[in-house]
This record gives sequence, C-alpha cells and structure tokens, in this order.
Amino acid sequence: MKTRELEAMRRAIVVSARGLGSASPNPAVGCVILDRDGRVVGEGYHRRKGEAHAEVNALAAAGERAAGGTAVVTLEPCNHYGRTPPCREALIDAGVARVVIAVMDPTSRGEGGAALLREAGVEVEQGVLAEEALLVLGPWLASLTLERPFITWLQGSASEALSAEVGLLRQSHDLVVWAGGMIEEGRPGSHGAGVFRVPERPLGGDAGHVLKVLGEAGARSVLVVGDVAVPGLEQRADRVIRYLPFAATSQAPLPPGFRLSEVTRGVGYVRVVGQRI
Repeated sequence: MKTRELEAMRRAIVVSARGLGSASPNPAVGCVILDRDGRVVGEGYHRRKGEAHAEVNALAAAGERAAGGTAVVTLEPCNHYGRTPPCREALIDAGVARVVIAVMDPTSRGEGGAALLREAGVEVEQGVLAEEALLVLGPWLASLTLERPFITWLQGSASEALSAEVGLLRQSHDLVVWAGGMIEEGRPGSHGAGVFRVPERPLGGDAGHVLKVLGEAGARSVLVVGDVAVPGLEQRADRVIRYLPFAATSQAPLPPGFRLSEVTRGVGYVRVVGQRI
C-alpha cells in the first residue's frame, strides 16, 4: 500500500463526515481521486439520497486527470441503477486504473461493485484502513444489522458543556429526541425531499414502537438528550455519554451492558462515554 493512498484514504474518511446527518438512509461516503503520479486531483462526498454519490462528485472535480489514476473510496462503489447510475460504471468510464476501498458494502447487489470493476480490468484493493473508516460508517452499518437506528444517549445535569455537546452531536445525527419525547431533525432541512421525514411529535410508546417509527422515517442515527419517558429505550441504546458532577460519587458511571471507551475531565464534572458490549 502506497503512503499517498493511505493519506488519501484518511482524507476520504474526513471528507465523508460532511455527509453525516444528511445522507441517510444512504451511508456517508467519501472519495479522493489521485492522478497517475499520485497527486490529489479531486474529492467528493455523498450529501443526500437522490444526489450524486461520492465517486461521481470526486470524478467531476478531477475531470480528465482521473484517467489512469486511482480512486480511493471509503465504501465499495455501488453496482446498481437507482436514483443515480452505478458508481462502478462512472469509474470505468473515467478510465480509472485502480480503486482502493476501505469497507465492503453489505447492501451491494449481484456480484458487487468491486467484482465488476475487476471484470472491467480495474485493479481493486479492499480492506484499507477499514477500522478508521468505521468512525463514520459504523453507525450506518450497525443500523443495518440491528434493523433500527443507531442510538446515542446523552445524559447529565444542565451545563454549558452539555449544551455545547448537544450542538455538536446533533450535526451528525439524523434526529434528536428531547426529554418529553419531542423530536426534530438533527440539522433541519438537511435530508432529501421525499426520502426522509420527521415523525409526529411528541413520540410515545415503548422502545420497540419508537425505534420502528424512527427507522421508518429514514433515520440511521438518533441522538437522545436527557431523560426520555420511553420504557426500555435506555436498554436499547448503543452509545451513552454521561456528564457526572464531582459530587455524584454514588452514581453508576454507566448503565449495565456498557464498557467505558472514553473518560475526560471537565470543570466540575467527569465526562464518560460507554459503548454497548
């Protein structure tokens, strides 16, 4: 693996994050195009369903310089006709000689984009920095396996730091569920028309019903803020972020079934992050 390709993959991962909070129900994907000499000549990401995919946007930026070059992409190029033509066809038509892939697409149809690229004579390498690519693709992939949105639960007493975290996290989540069951889009108006909707408010019922409604809306990631009166929802969360005041010495750091993945100190509190085991 060439150093420039590794650098390009990390750049593609960073670029892909621009699609978080808007690409769902599609994945947030990034792509970087290198020319024959390994120089970056184009990059792109998938903004929302129904619009051009990451590879197409990157190829458009590269133009003729993509011929004989390398496409570095975080997710296997698609191979089917949907709202847009297949990305593997765009890569072949552009004359790309090599495609480097981080994560294979479990929703790929037929032989898969990688297989069809190889059949067309394109060199393909897969599994490159896959774990790093999961920093962006992980929640989307988890939602496919779980058949429901990936849930991040943010808990803690009101504080300036907590409010700032809400403002940051909502940018990369499709929906935000507030205490009392009120719900809104993470970034209002960011998703494509006709492919995503905000469920009726307020949200009620048990966890199974709530998750079904959120999934049917097109959400792949949901941020829950505070104590939401939804029976069983905490047990279904995938990631928990808690702000624990120094004085809360008797409070359990995490709910049962989670492992600590991050601990940081703030002014008067400790922030803990837990991932479901």
